[in-house]
Amino acid sequence: MKAVVMAGGEGTRLRPMTSSMPKPLLPVVNRPIMEHVLRLLKRHGLNETVVTVQFLASLVRNYFGDGEELGMELTYANEEKPLGTAGSVKNAEEALKDDAFLVISGDALTDFDLTDLINFHKEKGALVTVCLTRVPNPLEFGITIVDEEGKVERFLEKPTWGQVFSDTVNTGIYVMEPEVFDYVEADVSVDWSGDVFPQLMKEGKPIYGYVAEGYWEDVGTHESYVKAQADVLEGKVDVDIDGFEISPGVWVAEGAEVHPDAVLRGPLYIGDYAKVEADVEIREHTVIGSNVVVKTGAFLHKAVVHDNVYIGQHSNLRGCVIGRNTDIMRSARIEDGAVIGDECLVGEESIIQGNVRVYPFKTIEAGAFVNTSVIWESRGQAHLFGARGVSGIINVEITPELAVRLAGAYATTLKKGATVTTARDHSRGARALKRAVISALQASAIDVRDLENVPLPVARQQTARGSAGGIMIRTSLGVPDSVDIMFFDERGADLSQAGQRKLDRVYARQEYRRAFPGEIGDLQFPSSVFDSYTGSLLRKVDTTGVAEAGLKVVVDASNGSAGLVLPSLLGRLQVDSLVINPGLDESRPTETADGRRAGLVRLGEIVASARAAFGVRFDPVGEKLSLVDERGRIVEDDRALLVMLDLVAAERRSGRVALPVTTTRIAEQVAAYHGTQVEWTTTSPDDLTRVGREESTIFGGDGRGGFIIPEFSSVFDGAAAFVRLIGLVARTQLTLSQIDSRIPRAHVLRRDLATPWAVKGMVMRRVVEAAGDRSVDTTDGVRVVEADGRWVMVLPDPAEAVTHLWAEGPDDASAQALLDEWSAIVDSAGH
Repeated sequence: MKAVVMAGGEGTRLRPMTSSMPKPLLPVVNRPIMEHVLRLLKRHGLNETVVTVQFLASLVRNYFGDGEELGMELTYANEEKPLGTAGSVKNAEEALKDDAFLVISGDALTDFDLTDLINFHKEKGALVTVCLTRVPNPLEFGITIVDEEGKVERFLEKPTWGQVFSDTVNTGIYVMEPEVFDYVEADVSVDWSGDVFPQLMKEGKPIYGYVAEGYWEDVGTHESYVKAQADVLEGKVDVDIDGFEISPGVWVAEGAEVHPDAVLRGPLYIGDYAKVEADVEIREHTVIGSNVVVKTGAFLHKAVVHDNVYIGQHSNLRGCVIGRNTDIMRSARIEDGAVIGDECLVGEESIIQGNVRVYPFKTIEAGAFVNTSVIWESRGQAHLFGARGVSGIINVEITPELAVRLAGAYATTLKKGATVTTARDHSRGARALKRAVISALQASAIDVRDLENVPLPVARQQTARGSAGGIMIRTSLGVPDSVDIMFFDERGADLSQAGQRKLDRVYARQEYRRAFPGEIGDLQFPSSVFDSYTGSLLRKVDTTGVAEAGLKVVVDASNGSAGLVLPSLLGRLQVDSLVINPGLDESRPTETADGRRAGLVRLGEIVASARAAFGVRFDPVGEKLSLVDERGRIVEDDRALLVMLDLVAAERRSGRVALPVTTTRIAEQVAAYHGTQVEWTTTSPDDLTRVGREESTIFGGDGRGGFIIPEFSSVFDGAAAFVRLIGLVARTQLTLSQIDSRIPRAHVLRRDLATPWAVKGMVMRRVVEAAGDRSVDTTDGVRVVEADGRWVMVLPDPAEAVTHLWAEGPDDASAQALLDEWSAIVDSAGH
């Protein structure tokens, strides 16, 4: 006997899950409902099956193919227009006209005994046997009344309570003889229970009802979809679960990684190649699809998560459904009954209320509170560029596909045949992405000079030697699973705002240039990059007095790419140096704040015991520098800026110093004491770079370990800062602690407040209003200066739903009071 599986329904009540996926493909415990149906048919010997398809038909066809994987023979009958339950079977008449056949829905979950149903049909000599089941609430279904013999007396479609005189309902499973086709008109919408069966009964044809025992759930609503998952996990349905039951009710599929510190309270299911990190709690009735990543501290209860979803740290999912390829970012909260469609982005710390529907391809911004469904707005990335290029979690936000598109867009902004320099840090992720970038550049008629793994300042310097631009890929500072794709202009500096906007535009329109076969770009690997870098550095930065001073220094390369430059640099510097952590460690491409602190403490111990003049520690990409004085004490980054400023200004006695407006005003006193002046810039590194390029600039820094040595380059460069510092210390004959002690203490405090994008403008207006007649500086954000010199600065973040505040006072308490006062003003505008 053959079977017909009805797989043409749109499942409108299940939207947005069915907006981009036909209902029969919706997964129940990580297998499409229709696959459960086909496996049931196979179990009862119904291997030859015709599938009727209409809505998103190609997806059903592509998924099941000819049925070979299931050990079945599948053919398809395609409807050009909806033909109703009977019309769609009539559409497959050619394949069914020789023998009795079984009709079953491809979107109802059941484990009925189909063999028993078929035997009943044959015994009764029926033309049609309707499979019935008992349900507590028959209002949603068609009621069927049968006599003692099992003969159908009456059909009632979608009754009212006043018409309910039976709890046996039509499951949409039928066994039929081919003569039934005589009662169905071709190419017209016809229903079995509404049109065909009443006609058969009028003519006295044998229609029987078989009351089946077992499980049956018509997965027509979100509630029934979530219930079906729970029922499978509870063992109420006899279906195959793919995986291993590692403890009662806890199912884990092949290749899944579950951290021993994760808490699993079954029954639950974790799909193949999913990854569950430490301190995750997964509670009962949760289903996690294939390739899903659940980050530390997340909590899931009764959540159904489809394939390839990313669930960020400390997010909280209860009773919700998450569509395929969706990213749930850190600390997001999704409440009971909410449904997120495919390929959405749910921003950090956003809250999606219960029963909200978010349709596919939507972005919920960070910090948003969503209490109505999101249907029409299209997904658009507000800003590609953050503070350091294009940043995001590797293989979640930053995929090889995105890298290819970005590089293609960047190439399109340059002339054909131009050269671009590429570089990376020592992580595997950066290496993989850089290869994608190089391919895209070459395919867009760009020649590539690939430096491979080099420090960031070397990449910038090499880009400035004749390239039209550069791309560096590195692990985000302090975030090991995140990367930054950084774009440089022809001077090796970060792409300007205008350049970023141009790249953004090309990327958004997807207007990528393609090279003709003869125009594919060339790829070269320049040699002796480090020698030319150190040679240039030592020619341009003053090192007089170093050889005579007999200084001893300890250099910590922090297992990063800065260590690649040190051999040729220290050899030529003629300084007694001890290098620690010189080797590259692929598994640690960046360091956390705690790791960096611990590294500095260790460096301090070595400096003190070795009686060195000072110690320096590079960041992993050699861009920034941290200091330890001769006693082994850490010189905090904001103090290190003042120490360097004091040394440079004392030697130069004139010129300008570039500092961001968030720097302590004590810097002004230090500069003025030595006859130099401060040029205040915005907090953006490219603004510091702009001032660093001007002739009268003698120094620049950001107070976070970034130093600009303008005689060598106008960008942050750890090695250049190190060489400059050795020369200055050698010539002044003062120790770092002596210089530090002569500079007054600063009291600058910082705070970040979550601010939804929609109210950022209002926040800044409220701040300006609250400033009243006090002095206001709008170099970057709004800086309000009190009459006594205390100041506070409010700056909205360009890439995140956050507002930054800085305050400075004569002591910590007054700076804290100022921060509290203005935090309240910012908060009041946001609510």
